[in-house]
Amino acid sequence: MRIGTPKELFKGENRVAMTPDSAKLLQKLGHDCVIETKAGLAAGFSDKDYKEAGVEVVKTAAALWKTADVVAKVRQPEEAELKRLRDGQTLISFFNPAANEAGMAAAKAKGTTVVAMEMVPRISRAQKMDALSSMANIAGYRAVIEAGNNFGRFFTGQVTAAGKVPPAKVLVVGAGVAGLAAIGTATSLGAITYAFDVRPEVAEQVESMGAEFVFLDFDEDQADGAATGGYAAVSSPEFREAQLAKFLEIAPEIDIVITTALIPNREAPELWTEDMVKAMKSGSVIIDLAAEKGGNCKLTVMDEKIVTDNGVTIVGYTDFPSRMAAQASTLYSNNIRHMLADLTPEKDGVIVHNMEDDVIRGATVTHAHEITFPPPPPKIQAIAAKPVEKVPEKTPEEKAAIEAAAMAKAGRQQTILLVCGGLLMLLIGAYAPPAFMQHFIVFVLSIFVGFQVIWGVAHSLHTPLMAITNAISGIIILGALLQLGSGSAIVTILAGVSVLIATINIVGGFMVTRRMLQMFQKS
Repeated sequence: MRIGTPKELFKGENRVAMTPDSAKLLQKLGHDCVIETKAGLAAGFSDKDYKEAGVEVVKTAAALWKTADVVAKVRQPEEAELKRLRDGQTLISFFNPAANEAGMAAAKAKGTTVVAMEMVPRISRAQKMDALSSMANIAGYRAVIEAGNNFGRFFTGQVTAAGKVPPAKVLVVGAGVAGLAAIGTATSLGAITYAFDVRPEVAEQVESMGAEFVFLDFDEDQADGAATGGYAAVSSPEFREAQLAKFLEIAPEIDIVITTALIPNREAPELWTEDMVKAMKSGSVIIDLAAEKGGNCKLTVMDEKIVTDNGVTIVGYTDFPSRMAAQASTLYSNNIRHMLADLTPEKDGVIVHNMEDDVIRGATVTHAHEITFPPPPPKIQAIAAKPVEKVPEKTPEEKAAIEAAAMAKAGRQQTILLVCGGLLMLLIGAYAPPAFMQHFIVFVLSIFVGFQVIWGVAHSLHTPLMAITNAISGIIILGALLQLGSGSAIVTILAGVSVLIATINIVGGFMVTRRMLQMFQKS
């Protein structure tokens, strides 16, 4: 098959769906690659780079659409591109099927198979094809960089001879892929980072990245994100009111707000109201990553940067991934390449569109002159966390009763062990010869003394386990040395073997300790 990538027609779009590196890997699947001239120039990939990778460069988009069996794009195809579709052709692109009925109808009429990259189901096997997550990761990172560009201070706090600089306080609303990327970037730059999300399971993720999770004094249980395909569920009106009240309370303290909250096929929820903007300090910055769907901030203007009367900068750009075109193109082209790898199971250059495959079926919106959107639920569902069962707290009387019962049980077990041990000693003493009893008494005493000696070994340069094993090996060597002068050949041989094995154990222990200590030394 010929895999073709045209130049993007959308104004300001710098990404490209095929890079020279991804083209080399596509050729290993048995495909031929073709690209329109200057399609990758805005992302930093010249026609020369593509030619060196074995890609054919054509001069016009019409020639590419005519010869390509599979067309890989970034943006939703425009009307002129839809007219170039043909029967049997496959289009892999962002397609926005929920709001693109005309596009689906055109593809159906032409007999084109359309694979929408935003429809890839969020299951483990499909992570390598999840273009939404790839682009959201870049958007979250770029949002922090854009905030820093518009913020008048350092992110990290400093104490200098010229004065003290307080650290910036950053609030990230929505801890999905973009939110977590923003949290990681803001934290690494030294900002005091706060984060909020309606999904309870992300609190641990947020805190593990060095941010503080903003909790609400609200008892309503929110849906687990795994049960909703990895996205947040719609909140109740009561929860929303508590959320907005909390945001209004902390707004005067926050320097930078990054909003990332989106629910698929819905308008962006309004989370940062006009009152919150008015409550923020002059010089504060709001980066609204949901601007394309109406924005999470009431005052956001799509694709524009505005400054409010009280000096708050609100950025509503919708092209954050395109502003890092080289990195975005690399990740997106890898998503496309993995999708084509699934579509080419035999690696023989032949596309096999298996509609029984969860990933391929979920992403396909038109196929064989039929509209297949919306797809059925995947057979493999994400496993939601089990609801936490609230166990009633025990009263002091109940706790005391449980402790008393545990102590009584432990006492009974000890008494039974002592009685059984005493009976065993009496049995041995009744039938064993006197010489055996002398050796047995020495054996019992040596166990007790040895136990006290071994557990008393200090482990300043060892792990406790290493210290104990070396102490045991030392006792073995001492006993074996005493037996080396024995008149019995068997005893001498066994003693020599014991010395050898114990020595190996001790030397190995010190070598391991030395390597462990070197791990903590500066090179």
